[in-house]
Amino acid sequence: MELTSGRTEQRRGAAPAFAPQRTVVLVGLMGAGKTKIGRRLATRLDLPFYDSDCEIETAAGETIPEIFRNRGEAVFRDGERRVIARLLAQPTHVLATGGGAFMDAATRALIARRGVAVWLRADLDVLVARVSRRNNRPLLQEDPRGALALLMERRYPIYAEADVTVDSGEGPPEVTVTRTIAALAACPRALLPPDGEDEA
Repeated sequence: MELTSGRTEQRRGAAPAFAPQRTVVLVGLMGAGKTKIGRRLATRLDLPFYDSDCEIETAAGETIPEIFRNRGEAVFRDGERRVIARLLAQPTHVLATGGGAFMDAATRALIARRGVAVWLRADLDVLVARVSRRNNRPLLQEDPRGALALLMERRYPIYAEADVTVDSGEGPPEVTVTRTIAALAACPRALLPPDGEDEA
């Protein structure tokens, strides 16, 4: 696992010094900034951006809270796994995933074969502040701080299996994007083609 040092070696707006050879998959808890950072990262790397939650809602014709309410979490996770598999079969892009996606062993294995996983890590206060701005989080309806603390305890050891870890704090998003690019450039997996594909 590669840890970033926080150095900002790439100038904002500069062309990336490298091009990832496999899809960059952002993982982490809700509120970690996967969509916000992902969009900016895709722009900096000149790659398409996808959000698996948005793709799930499009495929299901329902919002994620509706899927949880009407069909249950198990059905949602099954659909999430299939959507991520479909997205990872596409050409290299930046993919933001839902907070629980990386917890699924089959999804982790698929990401390992086809992508490079980046954990956007944030502390509890940052997460609580961010998720409090939205009320569409099915797992946080009663006690957001308590629920997030439990999720951190359960999920952070699994997120730590990601190829790259980048701290996502309260600073400007572009700082986190620059850290992510620097960490990816130093990560050998990011420079390898997806498993089963020959190098160009």
